[in-house]
Amino acid sequence: MKSVTSTAANSAPNNPVNIHGLRITRDLHEAEAALDEALIRQANLLATMVRARRETAVGPFTGQEALLRLAASQKAMLDASGEMARVHGKLLDVGREMGSGLADDCPPAGSAGDAGQTIGLVRAA
Repeated sequence: MKSVTSTAANSAPNNPVNIHGLRITRDLHEAEAALDEALIRQANLLATMVRARRETAVGPFTGQEALLRLAASQKAMLDASGEMARVHGKLLDVGREMGSGLADDCPPAGSAGDAGQTIGLVRAA
């Protein structure tokens, strides 16, 4: 299968490849952010559960099974996050192959990305 090279037509803003690329980029970043948010919420829940056990007059192992299940859920979420990173990498490969002209090399660590870019991605929908 011959890969499509980047041409003037592929760089046009209303090119279907670019439009879908922008939508995929937007949804991918939202999915990655949702996984991070879920991990944060699970960590908060774990802390709240342990704090409640410590600060109330219950036995030291009360809720232990629930804590273990939550920890398993957190591991599953971390595994999902790793898979999402692999999806991201594969989508970058597809974008290059299709000559989408999009340069989504991931936002910098600890960043939600460029606010201007987010607006552009939303408009693509």
